[in-house]
Amino acid sequence: MSLKLTRPLVIYDLETTGTDVANDRIVEISLLKLFPSGQEELKTFRINPGIPIPPEVSAIHGISDEDVKDKPSFYALSEVLLGILSNSDLCGYNLLKFDYPLLRMEFARNNIEFNTVGINLIDPMRIFMKNEPRDLTAALKFYCNEDLTDAHSAEADTLATKKILLAQIKKYEDVPSTVSKLSAYSTEGQKRFADITGKLSYNEQNEIVFSFGKHKGERVIDNADYGGWVLGADFPEDTKAIIRQILDIT
Repeated sequence: MSLKLTRPLVIYDLETTGTDVANDRIVEISLLKLFPSGQEELKTFRINPGIPIPPEVSAIHGISDEDVKDKPSFYALSEVLLGILSNSDLCGYNLLKFDYPLLRMEFARNNIEFNTVGINLIDPMRIFMKNEPRDLTAALKFYCNEDLTDAHSAEADTLATKKILLAQIKKYEDVPSTVSKLSAYSTEGQKRFADITGKLSYNEQNEIVFSFGKHKGERVIDNADYGGWVLGADFPEDTKAIIRQILDIT
């Protein structure tokens, strides 16, 4: 089988200042847009994160403060990024736990609407872990018999992710080829979060519940006092906005 697209699929990878989705920033993003026609467009951007890049992180991806000091901010690039991402499904290695929530957080932090309604999410790492639990380098070697050069370069990792996804579709009979089914396969068994940082999630009845604290697993609507405490504490704004909506607080 081959990958079947009904609308564009954007495969992307981030290099960042760290691994904290709520507080770290993007320093490089590479986006490979696949079109149903077979056309492909690859764009890579360096970004000034506005905060220092820790030396231990620079040692991993090779991007220093000096490398990005004259690069545009995320806000300055946001219009270009939205043009690439809009009306597209998304794919990335470890997308669900890191690249997707961090990208959403960057847009939210800059007060820019990033419409994610109806987006299909594909995570080849989840497919890989279901079948051959290893990392990106091992995945490329296993599926494509290639060595990953320039690991932790956003562009190299993005291109490797595309190769792995296409090879997975060919190798496994139970791995679907349509984006919607790949999304379901990738996310099966994963908790579905309502907010970016995972403080709120959906239960089996598709109701929003707390994912932390003494009311973990309980519906927000049933715990107005606890919701009020969250609104007055140091929690992300998107989490608070959802709670306000549920509790009908203006």
